[in-house]
Amino acid sequence: MDKSLTPAALVLGLCLAGGLGFIGHSITATATHLKALDRTVSVKGLAEQEVMANVAIWPVRFAEVDNDLANLYNTVQQKTDKVVAFLKAQGFSDDEITLTLPAIEDRNTQGYADPNIKYRYAARVTVSLYTHQVDKLLQARKQIGALARDGIAIGGNEYESRTEFLFTELNRIKPAMVQQATENAREVAEKFARDSSSSLGKIKNASQGQFIITDRDSNSPHIKNVRIVSTVTYYLTD
Repeated sequence: MDKSLTPAALVLGLCLAGGLGFIGHSITATATHLKALDRTVSVKGLAEQEVMANVAIWPVRFAEVDNDLANLYNTVQQKTDKVVAFLKAQGFSDDEITLTLPAIEDRNTQGYADPNIKYRYAARVTVSLYTHQVDKLLQARKQIGALARDGIAIGGNEYESRTEFLFTELNRIKPAMVQQATENAREVAEKFARDSSSSLGKIKNASQGQFIITDRDSNSPHIKNVRIVSTVTYYLTD
């Protein structure tokens, strides 16, 4: 050692060496901690629930033809009144029934004459039912034959004539489904942690998926399947 160094310089040098050693140890410990925080697992949690549609829209459609426009309007009005009477007899109110103007087609104005067409005028009529009484609507559709006995042929196979069923009460079931999806995700993460000889830590981040509402099947469109998938990332610890 250089004998020219004073005691104060020696003390300063020892302090600097000790400080550098402490800093080096702190950096090593911090790096080890950060490396531990990098150990994560991302899992998905699923929640599904079947619900009954709470809104139904039923377009009751029929068509009429005639060569006399005035007679056509009279027939359309009479049959429209019978459809409305049928719906009211099934327990629906005026507020649930909507009438639209009939769509009248004059086939002579189409620019050509089809010899197979016997009637000049054709009318398409829609009486719409918008109701929250879904069960009652399902029963009413089974009684539609009563209109056929009155000479009213109701369309049912066309896309425009299909009954639409909606579920609009998602906010009522959303909290419970989000909780179920999160719990399902945690169960998957805990199994992964056990299999990897680790422990499950806190949540790093989580994202709620989009709620998807579909028909349970093509034969039961009034029963809906509600589905959500949540993604959760957990820290893993030794």
